[in-house]
Amino acid sequence: QVQLAESGGGSVQAGGSLTLSCQASGDTSKAFCMGWFRQAPGKEPEGVASIDLDDQSTDYSASVKGRFTISRDTAKNTLYLQMNNLEPEDTAMYYCAADPPTCYAWRVPKAVSAGYVGRGTQVTVSS
Repeated sequence: QVQLAESGGGSVQAGGSLTLSCQASGDTSKAFCMGWFRQAPGKEPEGVASIDLDDQSTDYSASVKGRFTISRDTAKNTLYLQMNNLEPEDTAMYYCAADPPTCYAWRVPKAVSAGYVGRGTQVTVSS
């Protein structure tokens, strides 16, 4: 079992930055991919970013590419999402997830079915 715990959310003004963290615990040795997805009220979950844990290749949704950066600190078993130039449209609950069916950003919400999802952290961006 893999347990995930997000932190780092908050409220910022448009143009600001936040860094989200996801502490992984449990048996993470077999995980092949981790990522972030978000869900705004009344909207479908949106995959934001993914990282392949073997070759560190990354993938981003078009809406965040160039503004967000996903990374992982293997020693700390922690996943990060650096978010720059935030926009009001980025307001959502952000979730960390592991092992979606395939390692692409848009597939990250599908990790919910495997149960490898954290409780989320709220990001609010004001204009």
